[in-house]
Amino acid sequence: MIAGSKPVSLTPPANSTESLVKKKHLFDFKDWSLQEVHALFDTTDVMAQVLERTIKRVPALQGFTVGTLFFENSTRTRLSFERAARAQSADVLSFAAGASSLSKGESMKDTLRTIDQMQSDVYVVRHAASGVPYQLSKWTDAVIVNAGDGRRAHPTQALLDAYTFKKNFPNFDSFEGKRLAIMGDVMHSRVARSNIELWTLLGGEVSLCGPATLLPQEFEQFKNVSLSHNVYEAAEGAHAVMALRLQSERMTSGLLPSIAEYQERYQVTEQVMKHAHSDALVMHPGPMNRDVEISGELADSERSVIEKQVANGVPIRMAVLYTLLVGKR
Repeated sequence: MIAGSKPVSLTPPANSTESLVKKKHLFDFKDWSLQEVHALFDTTDVMAQVLERTIKRVPALQGFTVGTLFFENSTRTRLSFERAARAQSADVLSFAAGASSLSKGESMKDTLRTIDQMQSDVYVVRHAASGVPYQLSKWTDAVIVNAGDGRRAHPTQALLDAYTFKKNFPNFDSFEGKRLAIMGDVMHSRVARSNIELWTLLGGEVSLCGPATLLPQEFEQFKNVSLSHNVYEAAEGAHAVMALRLQSERMTSGLLPSIAEYQERYQVTEQVMKHAHSDALVMHPGPMNRDVEISGELADSERSVIEKQVANGVPIRMAVLYTLLVGKR
């Protein structure tokens, strides 16, 4: 054993992965059960122990190749997945759309089939259009992990958000009765949609808040989801408050009167947090625009877990890759 390292078993807890062995892809949580999510969290605990060792690498995915296909820019998600793959000794193929033959007119299908010849076992896919990861799964036998498609879903972000919440409380027992308040540009947020899907699956409640133009009424039909245009009302009793970035690159004109008015009415501040639960956490999926959707003071406060979210993204994504590649075998 390496000096200073901790013995870590890569065998997930007994019975924890039995219900996960049939999972081929991760597009969203529509076909996931409560037990499967908790099993993934158990595997994440094991992976987190690996990252605490002196040598933060294990041979769990040695011989596998992970391809990161990012058709949109990314910092946290891409680096996190690549770190997760390498920490398990997998090889990594990185694809950047701007530097590829797509810019020369090659179709996405032909591009994928070309990359397939390099024998990737899993593709981590981000794309501006909803449904692309699902479509790619029709053209390859490799595993597909959705790293964000349009405004539809970003499942690993929701997983790391829920895991961060869970691990922040030493005596955490259940998501039942726990409320997550999501503030801001809900309309364009795949993070909001995946958090709604996962948080309610886990038994929690979600309150959504934003301007009428950025808060789709479709969410009213979801069980345990409430809508509000008042940040204080939405934050009332919440156990975690998540601020969302204004996604101006996806917006059409006329959705907001002005940034100044948005800041005044919807910025998450210390004053807003006074209405939340006394132990409430402050969250943000990034990238963060300080003093727009969240005050800089609050982002740097003791109750902020924004940096922990980033850190927890690595063991969560390690667990996802391990579960889909090894668990099913």
